[in-house]
Order: sequence, then C-alpha cells, then structure tokens
Amino acid sequence: MLKSWRHNSENLAKSKVVKAADEVSTAAGVAERGGNFDGLQGTSPSNTVPYNSNNEYFKLLRFGVDSLYLSYQGEIFPQVLERLTKLKQLAQHPEIDQQALAQYTIAGHIFEVKDKGSSVFPYVLEDGAFRISISKASKRTPMAYVKLSSQYLSSVTPKEAELHLRSILEKLGKLTDSAHVSRLDLCADFVSNEDMESWDRKAWVTRGKNIAAYAVAEKFTGWTVGLGGIMACRLYNKLLEIFSSGRGDLIPLWQAAGWKYDESTWRIEFQFRREVLAQHGLVNLDNVLANLNGLWRYASTEWLRLTIPNLDDQTRSRWPVHPLWGHLSSIDWETDGGPLTRSFNATRLPEDKRIFSLGASSIASYMAKHGITDYGDGLDRFQCDLYGYLQTRGEFLGLSAESFLIEKVRLRAKEFNTIQNCLDAEWTQLERNKSAVEYGRASKGGNDAI
Repeated sequence: MLKSWRHNSENLAKSKVVKAADEVSTAAGVAERGGNFDGLQGTSPSNTVPYNSNNEYFKLLRFGVDSLYLSYQGEIFPQVLERLTKLKQLAQHPEIDQQALAQYTIAGHIFEVKDKGSSVFPYVLEDGAFRISISKASKRTPMAYVKLSSQYLSSVTPKEAELHLRSILEKLGKLTDSAHVSRLDLCADFVSNEDMESWDRKAWVTRGKNIAAYAVAEKFTGWTVGLGGIMACRLYNKLLEIFSSGRGDLIPLWQAAGWKYDESTWRIEFQFRREVLAQHGLVNLDNVLANLNGLWRYASTEWLRLTIPNLDDQTRSRWPVHPLWGHLSSIDWETDGGPLTRSFNATRLPEDKRIFSLGASSIASYMAKHGITDYGDGLDRFQCDLYGYLQTRGEFLGLSAESFLIEKVRLRAKEFNTIQNCLDAEWTQLERNKSAVEYGRASKGGNDAI
C-alpha cells in the first residue's frame, strides 16, 4: 500500500476508488467497442466520484492540445518553388549578408528559410508559430508538413491556428484536401500533493513498453511510458522544465486557475501518432478535434492506467485505480480547458537574461585577462577594443565596423524572425531585373558575346 494512499485515505475511501476502477474499465470497453469513440462523445467522466472538482489533493490548472502536426495535399505554385530554391541557395551562401536575405514573408510572418531540408521535403520555413516543410511537385507526397508550436497553441484554439495556417499555405500552393493529423499531443497541467515517486513500475498497467523513471541531480522529474511507439505518455515536473527552457508564458495561465508560487506543477501528456488515430477512423483535423474526449478516455483507461497493486490478485486489470489517476482520467474535454494567452508573437527570441549572461561573461573574461578590476575602466577598454575587432574584421570583408556589425544583426534577425531584411518590393525588383536580363539574352540568341 502506498504511503500517499495512507495519507489520503480519509478523503478518498477505498470503496470509491474501486468504484472508479469499475467505471474506468467500463469506459475502456466502450472505447474498444466503439472504435471511433462515438459512444464516448458528450459524456461526463466519473460523475459519481468527486474527481472533477479541485481540492487539496488535486487541482487542475489547464488542459489542451500541446503539439499538433498536420499534412496537406496539394500542388505548390511554380513561381513559389522557384523562389524557395533561390532563397535556400541564399541560406547556403558563404557570405552572411546573403544568408540574411533567406526570408519569406507571408501574412505578417517573417519566416526563416532553412539551408537544409530532407529528401522528401527539401524546403523548410520556420518561425515561432510554424515549421513548414514543403515538397516538390508530387501526387504521392503531401505538399506541406507542418508542426504548430506548443506556445502558439496556448494562445489560440487548434481550429483558429489551422485556419490561419491554411491562409498561409494557400499563398504557397493549391490545396486539394483538408488538414490531416500526423501527430497530436494532449496535455493537462495540475497540482497535487501526491508523491510522484511513491509507486514503482508495476503500478503502471499498460499496453505500452519502455516504462522509465527520470531524475536530475537526484531530484525525481517524472515518468515516461511507450516512448518510440505509436502512443506514448509523459508525466513530468512541468515547473522544473519551465525553469530550464525559459518558457514563462504558462505561468499567468496557471495563476488564473489558482496556482501559487510555492506549488509544484506537473504535466501529463499523451502522444497519438497517425497510425493510432487512423486505427480509430480519425484522419482529418475536424474529426480528431470532435473526439478529444474519446481519445483521452482511451489513453487513460484502455491503453494506460496507474493502479494500486494488489499482490494477492494476479489479474492486474482488477487492481484499483490510483486516486491521482482517477482525477486525471476524469478530465472532460468538452468543457473549457482554461484561458488562452492571446498575446502570442511569432518570433523565436532568446531571453534577455541569457543575452546579458553571455555579455557579462565576455566582459568579465576580458577584464580578468587584462588584470582590470575597475568597473568603468573595464567597460571603456572593452568597448574600445571591441570596436577595433569589428573594424579589423570589417576591413577584411571590405566593410566598416558598423556595417560588419549590422550584417551580424541582420543574420540574427533572420533567426529570431524580427526584421524583414529584404522587402517584398526589393525582391520583386530583383526578379524584374533578372527577367529583363534573360529577355535581353534571348533576344540576342542567348549569346552574351553578341
């Protein structure tokens, strides 16, 4: 018997947990028989058990779609394909002033054009909202394969995001079908006083494989189940992950749900790949979004359960559901998952703290090297020698110190999606100039020497 179960026995009687297990098993059977989850739509999970309300043991902060990968059939416009080819060549150019021009601006997005793609999708456009991989003309390969960022999906609904994405793709080519889902991640953020390390591997009853526990500096960080398969689950310390990744946009959303700074926040994620979605007749985005309740119920009752092991009963399917799992499996995806940020900017910006840290480290190294301990003197000499470095590097390239630095700025702006280095009007003029040259060559028989 788990230590945490003993601590919470007064609030969650064992009889209710067993009853919840029966309901979970029943739901699992419905999911299995229904196939496309139609029998689960519109239901309110585990209404007879007090798992839907927040309490001292469990507090649900938010839930929603965390990752979404979509594919689109269609045919790219020839002029777009030609432009992408040239932009990719610029991205591969040895001169940074040319690399900085590898941008494609659409619908307010300043996409970076990557210097590399894949054999199937040779062209890649990316900013803070979308990573769009584009193929050449092919009837068998999707025109576009797109990853929608988690941060973007915390600011808009998946349907809103897809409509905006479609408006972008329609400027690149002719779409011939609706969005198909290649991967979907559903997540829920919560607070619980449960010790997430208090059970061992055998408490997980699952169809998945590769159950693993993780720790960083001897601090337990979470569990994974089924990684590498067509379905997977992660249960991990989201607050700790935020500290390491620097993603602070979730904090206000948690606060709106009653989160306090002294509370550890955990996340559970279920990952569904195209194969498992197709097994249940879910292919296009509209059908998937209409069946989120069924997907969550299938994942948390049929594919995976956290139980309280009963070593006297060899039939693991009869083991009672852990109280934490009772709350998590009871999330109703037909209700409001929580507020959205609505303040998203499609840039990929490093934190100022990181930039200043790098700058401070450089200045400190310079001062230590030259034996300088006076703050003002150190800054002055560093700035003077930095200008000398920029001037020397610029002269090597035939540039002034200022121009050399601005080239670096433009290159970083391409990566951060903040500055449009080549306006569309400039690109249009370049194309016109090229067309005029080609016309002149053709009128002379294609021989420049004539």
